[in-house]
Amino acid sequence: MKAIAADLLKIKAVSLSPQQPFTWASGIKSPIYCDNRLTISYPQVRRQIAIGLAELIKAQFPQVEVIAGTATAGIPHAAWVADLLNLPMIYVRSKPKDHGQGRQIEGVLQPGQKTVLIDDLISTGGSVLKAVAAARKEQAEVIGVAGIFSYQLAAADQNFTAAQVPFATLTNYTELIAAAQEQQELSTADLTLLQAWRQDPTNWQH
Repeated sequence: MKAIAADLLKIKAVSLSPQQPFTWASGIKSPIYCDNRLTISYPQVRRQIAIGLAELIKAQFPQVEVIAGTATAGIPHAAWVADLLNLPMIYVRSKPKDHGQGRQIEGVLQPGQKTVLIDDLISTGGSVLKAVAAARKEQAEVIGVAGIFSYQLAAADQNFTAAQVPFATLTNYTELIAAAQEQQELSTADLTLLQAWRQDPTNWQH
């Protein structure tokens, strides 16, 4: 959905800087930085995201019985989507609590329940796939992952395939670049750099 991509650019949840790239926590140099946490502060944007995710889940994962949010960024979106779909919600901590009952999953999850995890952003898929593993450990049947935005990196496709879980996002890198072009924010040189990064992020030259 290019409209969602345009919204992310408008509220500056996504920043493009091909000439002065960002450095990710992994050390990768990137011409794009995405902070979808900002979306929760914009009622109209977050509502369109929630509606979009609900429709996406109904279309791609119609057997869903439980909506799960990844801590912390996926939690608010999971709550809004669960409300729209009138489904139970849980959330998955990044690691088990170190006190009390030591739970990693909060909320009620019955063994075998068909679960869709919601995350705000898919880069390589590493963090959300840890949440998938945690849910499976609690005997959830994870039938899919839904996100707001994907960088469309080959590593994500490989990691999700290896974990045997499908994923879908509302918008992606290709649509975002198209939306940025429509807003006349990109020079030809910028566009070339952005397209080259997606093809090979680890050896990208800016």
